Amino acid sequence: MRTARATAAAVTAVLGASAAAIAAGRLASDAALKAPAGRPLPTEPRLTVHATAAGQITLTRDLASQRPGTYGLAGDGYHAVVGPVIESAPHAADTVVRRLERVTHGTLEPGAKAWFTPQLHIGDPKSALGLDHADVDVPGELGALPAWFLPGVRDTWVITVHGLGTTREHPMNLMGFLHHHRFPVLDVAYRGDLGAPRSPDGLGHLGATEWRDLDAAIRYAVRYGARHVILHGWSTGAAMALHAAAHSALRDRIKGLVLDSPVLSWEATLRALAGARRTPSALLPLAVRAAQGRTALGVGSFAEAADPAALGVPTLLVHGPDDEVAPWALSRRLAERRPQSISLHTVDGAPHGAMWNADPEGYEEALRRFLTPLM
Repeated sequence: MRTARATAAAVTAVLGASAAAIAAGRLASDAALKAPAGRPLPTEPRLTVHATAAGQITLTRDLASQRPGTYGLAGDGYHAVVGPVIESAPHAADTVVRRLERVTHGTLEPGAKAWFTPQLHIGDPKSALGLDHADVDVPGELGALPAWFLPGVRDTWVITVHGLGTTREHPMNLMGFLHHHRFPVLDVAYRGDLGAPRSPDGLGHLGATEWRDLDAAIRYAVRYGARHVILHGWSTGAAMALHAAAHSALRDRIKGLVLDSPVLSWEATLRALAGARRTPSALLPLAVRAAQGRTALGVGSFAEAADPAALGVPTLLVHGPDDEVAPWALSRRLAERRPQSISLHTVDGAPHGAMWNADPEGYEEALRRFLTPLM
């Protein structure tokens, strides 16, 4: 009897521990599958605003606050734009002084918590950039997808699609550049975004299902006059572009791909985001399995979409070694395997999705060189 009771207790303990581990893996997978649009990724540290002065802002000293370039600074109820570190300003041991370009919304107060974001602009292209646009609805398989359309004279459209931690305001960083080069631009929201339908399971799929909303945007563009399209995606938006190039019935209309910080391995990205939430390393395989069980994500579809042998259109990869979310090594390997059609522009010191922020001039020159033969 005692042996039976001991065995039962041991089995119960094992089952309880297994259930707890499965629950922990499921919770860890939420870092990627439930990443809300426009909210910081867990890799992005929270900073404290220590002071503001004329054209200056003092922030907590951190690797993030010392990044090169220009970024949005977001917090609850406010948004600002900060420029490079001011080397000539006096810096305390625990603070950094950067240029304060403008406060676009709300009020910056000492003590406020903030995080960096690649999104410089909020609002819409007219209010943020002075660019005329139309608010349009793209018919998607789950319902209407809100989008901004900026007219241009070319018959090749650029379709932009944001990624993790951002919204469709993110591509506004490049809208002035694209407008200057006379491209029509369609900037589309997709399932899970504000104003767009929810995914049926309420989860993000890191581009593996969301690409069908990008496919709907391609169909919309062709219906309204686009002869060809160039897909410009960030992060999971770049993964969506790869899926569209591989699977869309209109893939022959895709003239080029611009992939910024592309998610080429959903497992690597999920591990990175779960790890940034301080998930013990022993639980990371459980997080991957939990994500597979919840979303039916598999290795095959991503590998096929990023297969250089099947990538038949000119492609510009923009990525860098400081990306903690999507491994840069995968982008480098992809470019090395198809150098005749894939070029890699490397940006140092830039976090995920912020290659333009760290080096806007270099980014736009690489983009200009890439787009010129496709115009």
